[in-house]
Amino acid sequence: MSKQLKGIVTSVKMKNTATVSVERKSIHPLYRKGIKQTKKYHAAYDQVVKEGDRVTIVETRPLSKTKCWKILK
Repeated sequence: MSKQLKGIVTSVKMKNTATVSVERKSIHPLYRKGIKQTKKYHAAYDQVVKEGDRVTIVETRPLSKTKCWKILK
C-alpha cells in the first residue's frame, strides 16, 4: 500500500514532470488556531495535464533526484 495525496498542478514546465502543490490543515498546538500548510512535490506524468488540474499522486521508486511521485489521475 503506497501513499496517495491529492493536490493541484502548479507547473508543467519540465519534461514529463509536473509540480503538484498539496495542502493540509492542522491546528497549532499552543494557540489552537487552524493553519494551512502547503508542500510541493515533483511528479511524473504520462497523460496530458495542465496547470490548475486537481490530481492524485502516488508514491513510487525514485525516478530522479527530486522525483519519487507519479500522477495517478
